[in-house]
Amino acid sequence: MSLFSDNIKALRAKHKTSQEKVAERLMITRGRYVKYEDGTSEAPYDILKKIAQYYQISIDLLLSVDIRKIEIEDLLKLENNRLVLPIQVDQIGENQIELVTQKVKAGYLNGYADPEYIEQLQQISLPFLGNGKYRGFPVEGDSMPPHQDGDIIVGRYLEQLGQVLGDKTYIIITRSEGMVYKRLNKNKEDSLMVSSDNYFYPPYEIRASDILEIWEYQCSIGRSDKKNEVLENVNIKNMFVEIKNEIKDLKNSIKL
Repeated sequence: MSLFSDNIKALRAKHKTSQEKVAERLMITRGRYVKYEDGTSEAPYDILKKIAQYYQISIDLLLSVDIRKIEIEDLLKLENNRLVLPIQVDQIGENQIELVTQKVKAGYLNGYADPEYIEQLQQISLPFLGNGKYRGFPVEGDSMPPHQDGDIIVGRYLEQLGQVLGDKTYIIITRSEGMVYKRLNKNKEDSLMVSSDNYFYPPYEIRASDILEIWEYQCSIGRSDKKNEVLENVNIKNMFVEIKNEIKDLKNSIKL
């Protein structure tokens, strides 16, 4: 049997309902529904959507996660059948923050929707954070000073792209680039224009269809002894970039 077949069978048992009643809600025959449960037939998209709505669970979970291994009641439910995320708390009720360390970063794109992968991540608690789902991500490079290699950016999960605001920073998980931490310049209808705080790196556009997850910056965890040194190096780079741009503008004005 497929994972989907196991899941809908488990959901039906959990809700203590019959195949006849489920088939009636889906507006199909019992014989057709039975084929989905025994794995001899694949459900089309319209049926997947109806099943997801019937059980109030995302299509992502129905197809990719063994829901018998998770507590559905403890999940953060999102709109529009998007992926649901488990919120874990410690013994005193503080949110547990999963850390995507540099060591496991490469596997995040394949494991971000897998509860077993997430459970294996290192966890910490930060008592000053409020309600929400938080996760920590590693920093690479010098594009977002004063953060540096080895620092961890803690972000709060956003359910909808429309929640992002200009001039704030976000961890953006995309299919093409993987994990990036950038400042939002403009929020267009079908894309985001992002930039680095280090002017040496040019801004660029990320299409909304390429975005898997987006996390709003909350705080960072890292060493403070090299922050000033990093800022000084970046400021020097930015100074040369500005001088270069001024010379270019001056040349263009002379030509005119």
